[in-house]
Amino acid sequence: MKRFRVLTTAGGTAGHIYPVVAVVAELQTLAAEQQVNLEVRYLGSYGPFKAFLRENNIRVQRVAGSKLRRYFAWENFIDGPKFLWSILQALWKMYWYMPNVLFSKGGPGSLAVVLVARFYRIPVIIHESDAVSSITTNITGRFADVIAVSFPSTVGEFPKKEVIYTGNPIRKYLLTDPISKEKGRGYFGFNPDIPLLLILGGSQGSTSINDFILDVLPDLVQTIQVLHQTGKEDYDRVVREAGVVLEKLPEDIQRRYKAIDYFEKDIRVAYQGADLVISRAGASSTCEISAFGKPSILIPLPWAANDHQKANAAEYQRVGAAVVMEQDNLLPHIFMNNVINLLSDQAKLTTMGEAAKTLYKSDAASNLAQVILRYI
Repeated sequence: MKRFRVLTTAGGTAGHIYPVVAVVAELQTLAAEQQVNLEVRYLGSYGPFKAFLRENNIRVQRVAGSKLRRYFAWENFIDGPKFLWSILQALWKMYWYMPNVLFSKGGPGSLAVVLVARFYRIPVIIHESDAVSSITTNITGRFADVIAVSFPSTVGEFPKKEVIYTGNPIRKYLLTDPISKEKGRGYFGFNPDIPLLLILGGSQGSTSINDFILDVLPDLVQTIQVLHQTGKEDYDRVVREAGVVLEKLPEDIQRRYKAIDYFEKDIRVAYQGADLVISRAGASSTCEISAFGKPSILIPLPWAANDHQKANAAEYQRVGAAVVMEQDNLLPHIFMNNVINLLSDQAKLTTMGEAAKTLYKSDAASNLAQVILRYI
């Protein structure tokens, strides 16, 4: 039986970790079919996802995460030494594992691992999730054997490399056991007959979006239901303030709002129950929205590195899958008009949902796994 060692690396956010796990799941399936003795490790920054990685049969080792910035910030004085330390960590830990190939999803901590892999002459495959390449990808791309991208528009950024348009991998189980929209609403205790607005601020939540939703919440619940992911750190505050702004409304109207700190596996139920999604424009969130064929209003993070969220949102707006609202222009009356107009036009919602599906590649994880398996 052939032995095959794969090393993975990424940043410590859900947008980095979930695609890694999706690819590894496909690797495990293909390796079993081909009678390959597969061993997978993760080396990098893992945030709160250490247990999640281990649950998916990935051995975890840490490398200090350091962020690359294009601007002056006092954190640069800390991250410089951290980067040197991460190089030393990666040199030592990779030496004792010596993988056949490295798969990098990018993010803080991954650059050091890619550089060390190249030092040891280990083949490197990297994946860029966003519509414009990050500073990490621009650097690691020079050392990569294969670069996979999520948007066709990114292919031309690496003219001297093998570039593959794979799409962005998502967790396979999200699309299992489809349910009706009415059952999705009922799962969260909502009225199955009233439209549901799903609000996402990324895996860590968004204080700016949370504050804005609290401002317009009394108007929203007059006609629709709202399921709001707040992020774990902001959950208690949002619930407390929502109780204050809704306290004068009838009890049945108050029940049209529900906050949740963070969706685990039930995110798939939330998507299926929603008529319209409000979200940041991170690559993983937008990919999940497109996988479920949901119309959306995207609010790009204004200070995202290299304006990558604006670029992602522009791709969705270009095909008619989303309405884009800049955070600086996020005014209550404009927002309410967009929400009400969309939810009252079922034909428009259907057209947007179909457009969203065109940006989803269901075989992204499988394609990446097959590229990795070239190096057996």
